[in-house]
Amino acid sequence: MHFHLRVLIVEDSEDDTFLTLRELSRGGYTVDYVRVDTPDTMLAALDEHLWDIVIADYSLPAFSALEALKVLQSQNLDLPFIIISGTIGEDTAVAAMKAGAHDYLIKGNLARLVPAVEREMREAQERHKRHIAEKALQEAEQQIREQAALLDVATDAIFVQDLEYHILFWNKGAERLYGWEAAEVIGRDVTDLLYRYEQPLAAFEVMQAMLTKEAKWQGELQQITKSGKDVIVLSRSTIVRDESSNPKSILTVSTDITEKKQLEAQFLSAQRLESLGTLASGIAHDFNNILTPILAVAQLLPLKLPTLDESTQELLKMLEGSAKRGADLVKQLLSFTRRGVAVSRTIVQVRHLLSDVAQVAQRTFPKSIETQTNIEPDLWTVFADATQLHQVLMNLVVNARDAMPDGGLLTISAENFWVDESYARMHVDAEVGPYILLTITDTGTGIAPEIIDRIFDPFFTTKDLGKGTGLGLSTAIGIIKNHNGFVNVYSELGKGSSFKVYLPSGQLTEPQSTADGELPNGNGELILVVDDEATICEITKTTLLKHNYRVLTANDGVQAFSLYTQCKDDINLVLIDLMMPGIDGYTTILTLQRINPKIQIIAMSGLMPNWSNTHKINLSIQEFLPKPFTTQALLITLHKVLHQSFCE
Repeated sequence: MHFHLRVLIVEDSEDDTFLTLRELSRGGYTVDYVRVDTPDTMLAALDEHLWDIVIADYSLPAFSALEALKVLQSQNLDLPFIIISGTIGEDTAVAAMKAGAHDYLIKGNLARLVPAVEREMREAQERHKRHIAEKALQEAEQQIREQAALLDVATDAIFVQDLEYHILFWNKGAERLYGWEAAEVIGRDVTDLLYRYEQPLAAFEVMQAMLTKEAKWQGELQQITKSGKDVIVLSRSTIVRDESSNPKSILTVSTDITEKKQLEAQFLSAQRLESLGTLASGIAHDFNNILTPILAVAQLLPLKLPTLDESTQELLKMLEGSAKRGADLVKQLLSFTRRGVAVSRTIVQVRHLLSDVAQVAQRTFPKSIETQTNIEPDLWTVFADATQLHQVLMNLVVNARDAMPDGGLLTISAENFWVDESYARMHVDAEVGPYILLTITDTGTGIAPEIIDRIFDPFFTTKDLGKGTGLGLSTAIGIIKNHNGFVNVYSELGKGSSFKVYLPSGQLTEPQSTADGELPNGNGELILVVDDEATICEITKTTLLKHNYRVLTANDGVQAFSLYTQCKDDINLVLIDLMMPGIDGYTTILTLQRINPKIQIIAMSGLMPNWSNTHKINLSIQEFLPKPFTTQALLITLHKVLHQSFCE
């Protein structure tokens, strides 16, 4: 078998060149060659042709082999270079090899030429392969560096782990999200860095199982940063394979969705509370309709039957008291729903309320509970109902007391707080502007994570049976929301809880006043009572008749239209329920006002009406009477409206 060989011969002797070529031919080579004997001719040959090997005579008159070697090296060509000489000393041979020659031969022993050429060609080929591989590696490394630079620009956290979850690559996004620099994490186990709790680690183990089964996984993970902050990430992990399709690493891309999940949780909580509020409102409305006649009868019977014995009168007082307590309970429920009765608001300096609450705690709480206050000297004011705020604060400090059965520290603090746009985006109930921040902190038992989202639900309590109604916190949140505020709760089992109440500073709405006075009688005025509850119609009629009024009753809007049309010149006032089936109170009032624009109306309901709706349809209502109402409240309200009408 013949092998093609391209040889550049550095030789001035034609005969020696012939001998070299003959030896190569005997070794099975077909040779293309050029003979050169000067630096210029060698440079020209190197420039014009591709060569496999250079064979040079050691000593030429004007151009030595070592000079030829330097010419070759100056062109950065990696070609085998073999020296042939008539005589060469050992020192000279060693120097030539050190200079870069690959082998040297004696002209008198050319039998070594072919084996030397074969060996040097093999080694040259190996060097060429290594060079190609090294170049490819350099290019790959450069590409990786460029890609890594691109990955560092990415906002997502991107990192690579080996199959044992040791970190191999960590981009700038990961540094920003987790707080660990790349130099700190390379080689470390990802579970030691990002998972410290049992529940999040269990989710990570599920991810591992899915990766093993399907080679990819996507889902949400709860992780922890270097500073100990909990974060929630949307994580996408993929198995990376080598050229043989064997798994070699895991690529993970994680997006921080903590803020998004917090907002979602707040929206879900708001929706849940809204649903509970709707349910509670319906129950409260029906319950108030039941309580109204009970309370009225309990107050009316002693007037109709003045000869009742003392024990019977006591029973009626007991019935009246129970009905009033039931009404108070409904008011608490309505406070939670933000649809309770109207409140009286004034400019309130909360510092005084906090001082009062702190004094109550110091005087009445067990001596094992220490009370501290930390109130900003220039605390802003709020426009609020002082009684309701006092109720909220007392509820929170009593809960704090109950959370410290073995004693502890109760801290009551207040400070001015400005809600900026960034904070408002993170809290759905917050608006940009000035707030006061009230904080009640205890060192008690804490609240379990699985129930902390339910503590404001009505009737939810962790106390023993008979020790709590479950309305305390739900009432508090209703009052706070009714003042356009919001609450954040922080708790850790075994360490305590902190309730942070945010109330907007400044006037929010116009205060409303209530009327007081003696129990007045009527002067024969005709009152149209409209209510779908027959018992309420009848007991109201009986009460009004007893106090010198005339009365017509209607059980729905249609009947009210008919009666008013027949008797509009005699009817002095309409007392109407707003929450009726079919034609509701709002629609009935609007229709009656079209019949008589100057009609006098008192609206009543077990719920606070949506006044924005009444303004929207341009209703004119003189007074609102919340159910259940006492005889006194009914008569005073009637007298007030009729007296105003008479004066006008």
